[in-house]
Amino acid sequence: MDQFCTEMESLHMDHVTECSLEQTGEQHSIKKPQCMRTENGECLLKQRAVNGGADIRCIERHETAVDGKSQRDYSERVVALGEPVQKPLSVSPFLVPVQNPISLISSSPTPSHYLFPAPCLSFPCSLFPFSSLQSSFNFSTMLVDSRLTLDVYSGGSYVLEILWKTVPGKLKEVLYLRMGSEDEEGLRRALDVLGHLSLLRSLAIRGHCLQDSLGNPLPGLLSSLPPSLSSLTQLTHLDLSFNRFTSLPPCLLSMPLLSILILSHNCLSSLPPKFGSLRSLTYFSAMGNQLCSLPPSLGQLEVLQTLDVSYNILESLPVETGALLRLQKLELSHNKLRELPETLNSLVDLRELLVNSNNLRTVPEFLSCLPELRRLDVGNNPIGRPTTPPPTLPAPVQTEADLPELHLAADQHCFFVSPAGCHVFLPRGAELLFPQRCVDAITQLEWAEKKPDRKWVWLEEHDYLLSWPLELRPHGVLFQKPVQVCIPYRRSSRREVFLRTFDDQSWKTLDTQTKRGSPKNSVRPKGRPAWLACCLVNHFSWFVAVSRPVRDSCFVSPEGTLLVSSVDPGIKLTFLPCCTLETRIVTLQVLQVELSVVRELSNDPQASVSPLLCLSQSPNLPFLQPVKVQVPLPPGLTGHTLDRSCLYLLHADPTCHTWMDITLQSSLHVTHLYAVFTITHFSWYWLWYTTQRCVSGVIRKVYQRLRQFHVQFLVLQRKADPQQVLLQCLPSNKVEKTVQCLSAQYYGPQPSDLCELLEGEQFFAGFEKGIDICTDRPDCVDGKLCFVFYSHLKNHKEVYICHNKREQESVSFYRGELPKDTPQEVVQKRKGPDSQWLTTLPLMLPGVKSDVGDMGTPQYPPLQLGDPENGYLTEANLLAISLRIGQDWLPIGINLGFSYEELDRIRYKHRDNLSALVLEILFHWARTRGEAGPGAIPELVKAMAVSGRRDLADEIEDIVHLGTRKYKLSLRRVGLNTEGLPAD
Repeated sequence: MDQFCTEMESLHMDHVTECSLEQTGEQHSIKKPQCMRTENGECLLKQRAVNGGADIRCIERHETAVDGKSQRDYSERVVALGEPVQKPLSVSPFLVPVQNPISLISSSPTPSHYLFPAPCLSFPCSLFPFSSLQSSFNFSTMLVDSRLTLDVYSGGSYVLEILWKTVPGKLKEVLYLRMGSEDEEGLRRALDVLGHLSLLRSLAIRGHCLQDSLGNPLPGLLSSLPPSLSSLTQLTHLDLSFNRFTSLPPCLLSMPLLSILILSHNCLSSLPPKFGSLRSLTYFSAMGNQLCSLPPSLGQLEVLQTLDVSYNILESLPVETGALLRLQKLELSHNKLRELPETLNSLVDLRELLVNSNNLRTVPEFLSCLPELRRLDVGNNPIGRPTTPPPTLPAPVQTEADLPELHLAADQHCFFVSPAGCHVFLPRGAELLFPQRCVDAITQLEWAEKKPDRKWVWLEEHDYLLSWPLELRPHGVLFQKPVQVCIPYRRSSRREVFLRTFDDQSWKTLDTQTKRGSPKNSVRPKGRPAWLACCLVNHFSWFVAVSRPVRDSCFVSPEGTLLVSSVDPGIKLTFLPCCTLETRIVTLQVLQVELSVVRELSNDPQASVSPLLCLSQSPNLPFLQPVKVQVPLPPGLTGHTLDRSCLYLLHADPTCHTWMDITLQSSLHVTHLYAVFTITHFSWYWLWYTTQRCVSGVIRKVYQRLRQFHVQFLVLQRKADPQQVLLQCLPSNKVEKTVQCLSAQYYGPQPSDLCELLEGEQFFAGFEKGIDICTDRPDCVDGKLCFVFYSHLKNHKEVYICHNKREQESVSFYRGELPKDTPQEVVQKRKGPDSQWLTTLPLMLPGVKSDVGDMGTPQYPPLQLGDPENGYLTEANLLAISLRIGQDWLPIGINLGFSYEELDRIRYKHRDNLSALVLEILFHWARTRGEAGPGAIPELVKAMAVSGRRDLADEIEDIVHLGTRKYKLSLRRVGLNTEGLPAD
């Protein structure tokens, strides 16, 4: 192919100095041509070539005047080097090679490095590595406003690379891009450029855009997308139809604003399990693929309105399809569906359902109950025809009452599920519902509960943790049908409850429903069933129950809408028509504030506030028209009684917790009962009435108080054994009732004064010097017991303390590390010499000469099991372990080698004191095994594990490992032995 560059009089090609010419397989180096003009307007072309010459096509432009109007025409002919070319003096010829010429015509002297508004451009030949481009490019037809169209030219995908090399700044401003995928090399180069177009809103890379010489559409060659396209975070529309994708490109899952996704006519066999992460998707088409199933995460597409999976090989739909509450059109034609899931009866917005050309033999009755259904197509289905051979009678549908029940004890952490299904009741009130045929064979499963770790459990702003994490094992095991997981929780007013699950990488929120639990598994007084938060899952993992302020959401379309708060109907958001170009989701949360707290912190008896509004949206873009917000006036005020100079509208940035007064900038209007103002972007808004002038500082204090809890500490001793101490922290409104419940078994000082803690904040309990506790337990840090405060969970621990010569001692509580998202003002406030100390409470202990036998607890001599080199257990360790044995003393005693006669004797001796019974069993065994050396501890660990107390076995192993490490480090410090020790 010949390629050639010439000098242009209009300066379009002045920057070209050298190019190469291919002719008959030989390389010719051609220098910049020289143009000489004659008196008659002739242009004499002279070329200096190292080896030979080449014929050149000369395109001449002529201007003539007809009836006072200028007209242009073009002529071309092939000339040899040095041959004169006739042309008017006003223009210059454009010289191109004879074979596959490229003609770049321009009617204005605009330099080539400008893209707008020149209708045509000239480029160096070195930028054109292709031969299929047409002989004339008019870039004004390709680029209109911010839309770039490249799918109407053969080889148009190469242009994207050319524009990136010449005008990258203008290319970055493109919002809408269309291109074909028929040229593999040009497509590869274009994909390298696409990752830089971060402002792109719409992208179409389609096949079948061009036709071959016979008129047949050319297939698309695109089969994958580079990871760099994950940078297109503003993309809302993506069309990849008529290509060769066999799986969904992973980079698509990183596009949070993607609302329209078209994957029609590809080779997809499945969708990824995390497909539900495309939460903004409103339109999805996978027509004409090879899909045999849809992922359960499809139900997480809460705003999906159109789903088209026709012309596939689907045999069933996941039950999660019923969670698509916004769905309006469902296209399922030309598949292999045999039935529709019953959950489709929840699609109350469904208007079109197309299931023609499937294997349906009956039309579900629930379709007649869909209120908005306008079009139903069930044609070309074998409806009413019997199958061959005749099917067996279907088994009756099982309800929860029909399933076999399995009640597990606290030490039963393993259970089996058969294909018949099972209803499992866990000790703390949780329930697991396994439907029929959810497993193919008898399967062993496990469960465990773990104390929440504040660095692991994810909580958003104003979230409360309602349960311990429930682990169901094995992780990732898939069930044939969804399993219902129900976790008990305590109800709280004006808040919603949901479940979160951990997928080994991050936490995600599940679709949750609440219901009353079974009376057979009640853990509440008088047998009242607990409230359960339930969700459907296809695999096991970690699950926790969390509460948050009620969220009200709606779609905002270009036609406008109205959003009313379910917490306070007086709070309304009015979206005017044309406020947005595309449909978006808006969310409203309302936080109520106690009036007494506001007046106390602001030091203003007349202060009053409206509810705090937390507004968010997806995508997060400013509105084109102002949004009207209506909120009730602060309590005790009306439009006729308030002083407008004391009314303030505050706006906050949720990320940095800063508040600004925007009263003067907003159009605040007051009626008799409401305040109305307009906004153009979403954030936090708060209406205040106060006589204070420094409003922002007061509001920061009040908002900090919203996140903090007033708590009190308890230090109680068991009446039967004063050495057993209960330490507890709980919100102040629960203290009185808790003390009354514990007064029958415990005694101690009055609760502490009020302190302030955050949800998830760490604190410690430290005993004065002279009081010995088990410091080898995992929750002991530097001799202090570690706690994490959760307002809706029990924050308590029981420890054994050893005798002391003094009769009065004390326990002090200290702050620990603050949560990561703590406001800076709170952090600064807690700095200083006494910032970590919270409170101190006394302990009353018996003297050394006290008769412990009077309290029902026998005295035992100090002992240790094991040896320092292999690990040992101290007396304090055994006391701590005995506290947690409880009702499991019988199997543990048997596995430790006690006979039934010995256990009966010990049980009769301590029939009224379970603690003394457990102590005698444990210490009697320890005294007999005290000289067994390192073999005693493995024997104790094995007995705990066989008895179903794997938690105690793990704790003993942790204690032994920690003691061994301390012993070796002490040897290293004195220089006695350093072999095999860990480096500092």
